[in-house]
Amino acid sequence: MDDLDEVLRDGFDEYREFVNPLVFQRASLAGEPLRVTRAEDGRLVDAAGLEVEDLHGTQAFGHRHPAIADALRRFLATDAPSWYPSRVNPFAGRLARRLCERTGAYDNAFLACTGSDAVEAALKLARALTRRPGLVSLEGGYHGCTYGSLSLMQQGYLRDPFEPCVAGARAIPFGDVDALARALAGGDVAAVVVEPIQGEGGVRALPDAFVEALCDLTARHGTLLVADEVQTALGRTGRGFLATAGWPRRPDAVLLAKHLGGGLVPISAMLTRRDLFVRAYGEDFAAGESHNTTMGFNALSAVAALAALDLLTPDLLARVRDEGAWLRAALAERLGGSPLVREVRGEGFMLGVALNAPDHPWLGFEHFGYPGLRERPTIAPLVCHRLYRRGFFAFTCGHDWSVLRLQPRFDIPRERLAALVDAIAEAVAWVEGLL
Repeated sequence: MDDLDEVLRDGFDEYREFVNPLVFQRASLAGEPLRVTRAEDGRLVDAAGLEVEDLHGTQAFGHRHPAIADALRRFLATDAPSWYPSRVNPFAGRLARRLCERTGAYDNAFLACTGSDAVEAALKLARALTRRPGLVSLEGGYHGCTYGSLSLMQQGYLRDPFEPCVAGARAIPFGDVDALARALAGGDVAAVVVEPIQGEGGVRALPDAFVEALCDLTARHGTLLVADEVQTALGRTGRGFLATAGWPRRPDAVLLAKHLGGGLVPISAMLTRRDLFVRAYGEDFAAGESHNTTMGFNALSAVAALAALDLLTPDLLARVRDEGAWLRAALAERLGGSPLVREVRGEGFMLGVALNAPDHPWLGFEHFGYPGLRERPTIAPLVCHRLYRRGFFAFTCGHDWSVLRLQPRFDIPRERLAALVDAIAEAVAWVEGLL
């Protein structure tokens, strides 16, 4: 590879020049610790020596977990191929078996590279199986950036520039049982795609009554129920391996990604039942490859995912549940008296702090020189700006900029969580002092 010191010196500016100047501009204006130079004990360290906790959620095991890095090194030290021209990859087979065993509900896996890929696989499975055109999602949803997944997206800046989207896709109001019943009544819906807890939609959990109706109505109408667990699976919510494990019936397909590759390599999966796969694609062997990805079934990603599964022990999943409950309670107690705080919500290590927009003419994006964002609240970005200084890399929800999203690594120490609570309380108090 190129000289590491040279890349870390010049590569950030090369990103601005040759990749995405708008992302670089946003990160710079927000004060994000973007010039990160190394990972240490799961945290990031920037060029100035600031230690940073990454709360984005892709690094559930911390950055460059040694067990996952060692698994990749051991594989690369062998002479085993990573890509098999027949597409029959034994490492993919082992990972698929392990995933199915861990869920206890599925016996077929499609492996790809991104969450969007997994969504596309589910949409095509549903249409191939049912021969119906309809695809239903929920308002506030986020399912990816390819055209099929984008068509399920909440309308707004992440979707509108790319319309028209895939025909037959439509969204219904979040948690609306009557709207769901009306959407399915016509018998033309191939799949309903939902997140158990909407991430970009504001860390909103599906209401229990809606989940019950969803499971019942999709079964009655022969519509595939697809759970997009890209953000919620693999222990993130503290409910268990899957957030949907306690639903009245298991979804027909469940989608995994994010930290499935241990935060080091990209990989995603669609888990379903073999009978559904065979009914959709089983006409002959040629149809079995009618949906595929060239590099989705590579051995290197499978090795990383197998190492990640080894880390997801019952004790670790229980820790996420317990420490997440502690963090939520601590945030609610510290922030409960603030007029800027509406609610602390979420489960496990998938939490959101819902904030009220400050009533001040100088605290709007128009005042900062971005009139196109005048309708967007600045409150969560302002809190994030303060958190960056304290070494916490937090994010706002993509569809709701009034919600601060918190997704810590699973082994984050209690003292770091306590420091996070202090930092958020200080940031909220700072914004209050500007009013």
